[in-house]
Amino acid sequence: MAGSGASRYIGAMAIASPSSGDPRRRRFRRIPVRTLAPNMVTLLAMCAGLTAIRMAFEDRYVLALAAIVFAAILDGIDGRLARFLKGTSRFGAELDSLSDFVNFGVAPALVLYFWGLHELKSVGWIAAMVFAICGGLRLARFNVMAEEPDRPAWASNFFVGMPAPMGAITVLLPIYVTFLGVPRSSVLIWSTLFYTLAIALLMISRLPVFSGKRVGTRVPPELVGPVIVIVVLSIGLLITLGTLAYLASLPFGLLSYRRYQQRSREPMGEGMREVVRETVLPPPAVGGNAVRPNEQTDRPSPLH
Repeated sequence: MAGSGASRYIGAMAIASPSSGDPRRRRFRRIPVRTLAPNMVTLLAMCAGLTAIRMAFEDRYVLALAAIVFAAILDGIDGRLARFLKGTSRFGAELDSLSDFVNFGVAPALVLYFWGLHELKSVGWIAAMVFAICGGLRLARFNVMAEEPDRPAWASNFFVGMPAPMGAITVLLPIYVTFLGVPRSSVLIWSTLFYTLAIALLMISRLPVFSGKRVGTRVPPELVGPVIVIVVLSIGLLITLGTLAYLASLPFGLLSYRRYQQRSREPMGEGMREVVRETVLPPPAVGGNAVRPNEQTDRPSPLH
């Protein structure tokens, strides 16, 4: 009798088990394809950054630089693809940030070290580490500032500091120069050291840099062909001139940012002067009903 009662009790517990009563709990939630597509592009960009490290280790610097440029192009695609497909997610944002650190922080630093900074031994390695660390700090600050709700609308036209993808492409300028026929000498290697540190400081600086968002997003049909040709030439042949032009444009970004700040302060200053004028000056006297400053009235204050 006792055994049969125990068996009935155990059987009842098995029937009332939560996992058996709700079969949905045994299934994983399905992920929509529109969320996976941008993440696949991000992973492809990370593969390009890791491939750049391998190519630099094998002294194939043309392919290493091409892989970093390819990763930068994919970095500009994955976010737009996620917004287009409405597949943005917190997971995708974190994955993109980690991929950017590998592609635009670690990969360029190691490429420069394998190319020439290793000749300076520990000093060259420190410069490479500083660049990678500054790339990580730049990305962390970008993630924090993206969640600030009090930023003015015009501030979206500027980055705070040099963005990580442009920092990665810009810091490789000494290698571009050697492709143009400049011999790799000790002077060039030491110049690369200080140049790498300068770009690293620009990435973590507060310098306003044009974001390019003010450029029109639509291209007329008759200009599609010329625009594609110009983009291909700029990537394949004019990357050195493009890097120099980008560095030369940094002071103009600072000047434009200060003009925006001055314009945003002018309306606020005029509004404050009007409020002070209304509260300090007494109302004008009209006939015998003049209100003196020391008299108490039942009228509400103009500030209310």
